Amino acid sequence: MPSVSTRMLLGFIAAVISVLTFHQGVVELYHLAGTAGRPWSMAPVAPLSVPRIVDLCFWGGLYGAVFGAALPWLKLPTWLAGIGLGILAALVGWFVVAPIKGNPIAAGWNPVSMSRSLLINGSFGLGVGLILPLLMPRRLGRRALRTG
Repeated sequence: MPSVSTRMLLGFIAAVISVLTFHQGVVELYHLAGTAGRPWSMAPVAPLSVPRIVDLCFWGGLYGAVFGAALPWLKLPTWLAGIGLGILAALVGWFVVAPIKGNPIAAGWNPVSMSRSLLINGSFGLGVGLILPLLMPRRLGRRALRTG
C-alpha cells in the first residue's frame, strides 16, 4: 500500500477529476431538465470570490484526500465506499454547511431537493471510488485496492 501522503494526493486528484466529470455531469443533466443551476459555474463564491467550480474542486479534493488516507481501513470495494463518501458529503452539506450559510438544514426537508443532493454527491463519490484505483501505480499497490 502506498504511503499516506501519496494516497492523500492521489485521492485529492481523483476527487477533483470526479467533481469536473461525475458531479458536474449530473448537475448538467439536472440543468438540462430545468431543475438545477448551470454546471461548471464561474460565478464568484464568498468570501474569497473564487469561481464556484474552483471552490467545488477544492472542497471535493479535501474529501478525496481523506478518502485516500482511509483506504487501508475500507473493507468495501472502492466504488461502493466512494458512494458512501458521496452520501457523507451530502450529509455534511445538509447539517453543517447549510446552517453556516444561513440556509435551512437538509434542504428544508424537501424530498426532491434532498434526493437531488444525494444523486449529485453520490455520483461524485462513485467517481472518486472509480478514479482513485486507476491513479494508483501498480508498483505502489493498485492491486491491493479492492475494486470489486
